[in-house]
Amino acid sequence: MELDKCIKTRRSIRKYIDKEVHWDLVAKIIDAGRLAPSAGNLQNWKFIAVLDKGKKQKITEACLQQTWMNKAPVHILVVAEPKKAERYYGTRGERLYSIQNCAAAVENMLLMAHNLDLGACWVGAFDENMLGRAVGLPDEARPQAVITIGYPAEKIKEPAKFPIENVAYFNSWRGKIKDVAGYMGYHSVKVQKGLQKGKKALKKGTEKAAEKAKDVAKKIKKRIEEKQKKSNNKKKFKEVHNAK
Repeated sequence: MELDKCIKTRRSIRKYIDKEVHWDLVAKIIDAGRLAPSAGNLQNWKFIAVLDKGKKQKITEACLQQTWMNKAPVHILVVAEPKKAERYYGTRGERLYSIQNCAAAVENMLLMAHNLDLGACWVGAFDENMLGRAVGLPDEARPQAVITIGYPAEKIKEPAKFPIENVAYFNSWRGKIKDVAGYMGYHSVKVQKGLQKGKKALKKGTEKAAEKAKDVAKKIKKRIEEKQKKSNNKKKFKEVHNAK
């Protein structure tokens, strides 16, 4: 699948058919996460593939009772190791870079799943302690996401998205123009063209009004002449009649 098509057609799938997902496909998805960028290339993440029904049930309970998750054949937990990032980047590494690293890995896995004709959903609502206990996480590891994987049993319509002009700025916050000087020059040219067009329209309108006025004057003159002619004819008729 072409990358742009994969990005545009990926959807969050929450309904799955009862069909096993082979391990080689799961491995490809995890490998896509492994190849994601990370701060300082620390790769302070771990991925836990869960296929056991009992453990998936515990994960579902930890994810605020989202029962639809039980239907997914595979759960993949994305787990951060914040202390590794803290050693290099301090608090920022622990609290920000670790989250960013795992988020990049999650998106890679979502796209790979879609590319393999599988459905996936990024789940971020969960009780950390419950989720950690479900898979035996040590204290230094923090769960960041659960990805459900399976063959989709639903087709999701394209969700509404803001157009690019609503979310992209240039050079500064709310900067809407990429080349200000160029735009202003272009804008000036447009204004001049608009003024010239307006002048032409005004001139044309004036000429039409003048022509219309001439036509009206001609019609009035013609009516006056016709009335005068009729009046003269009546006068002549009376003169001839009286002479007789």
